[in-house]
Amino acid sequence: MIVNKLIYLIGFALVVLGLLVGCSKTAEVGSDEIENYSAKQIFDRAEFEMARSKPIDAIAFFSDVERLYPYSEWAKRSVIMQAFANHKAKQYEEARDAAERYIEYYPSDEDSAYAQYIIALSYYDQIEDIGRDQEVTAKALEAFTILIKNYPDSEYVKPAELKFDLAFDHLAGKEMEVGRYYLKRQQFPAAINRFRIVVEDYQTSSYTAEALHRLVEAYLSIGLVDEAQSAGAILGHNYQATDWYQRSYSLLKDENLRPLAKSSGWLRKIHRQVLKGRWL
Repeated sequence: MIVNKLIYLIGFALVVLGLLVGCSKTAEVGSDEIENYSAKQIFDRAEFEMARSKPIDAIAFFSDVERLYPYSEWAKRSVIMQAFANHKAKQYEEARDAAERYIEYYPSDEDSAYAQYIIALSYYDQIEDIGRDQEVTAKALEAFTILIKNYPDSEYVKPAELKFDLAFDHLAGKEMEVGRYYLKRQQFPAAINRFRIVVEDYQTSSYTAEALHRLVEAYLSIGLVDEAQSAGAILGHNYQATDWYQRSYSLLKDENLRPLAKSSGWLRKIHRQVLKGRWL
């Protein structure tokens, strides 16, 4: 594949190749002289610039290939390389534009999977800390999902799945942060809503055990003992060896309660799923 070839063969050999094909003699970026060169010569110059860690210059040359030779095989290669180079330059919106254009033009090409991976990465690499708005995280998850679904045999599925899990955990972490904020200020209904989101929508994240414990805390604080016991029961079934369960068990014991599925609400449904092996 084009991108893999670039990643593994780029370097000294490519610099030498660039010099041999006359890269040092081709027109500079933005020069009208570029029109005097073949598609391959311009493409080689673009790769030469990538080898020199100058992705912005490379993008200009890749764009020239597409502009001057729009129906050539080199133009096709230049589109995916524009996506790659823009991502290297941290020009994420431009990287997505080029990748989306590649998928639109060449949906069945083998590099379409890589184009979709670039789209997902362009969002993933912009994920900020948990305290920031997480819209970009949601977009990264959506893009990774499309890759995994549409290109199941691609070599990019495995790294996509790993990054998906990290982004997924990031969103769960955001809900936990807000839930803890409300819990600390004794705004218990608001806190419960946030922890419920983690338990229902992010149950495979690393925050689920803590979310269940926080539910025990919050429900006990407002006197909903059946719900507190049910959250404790779910926690005990799936995370009995964790410190979160020990803390919840102690809280319940102090109230002469124990982990037991007694709620008739949403936690009852979760507990039934747990017993049937349909949760987590």
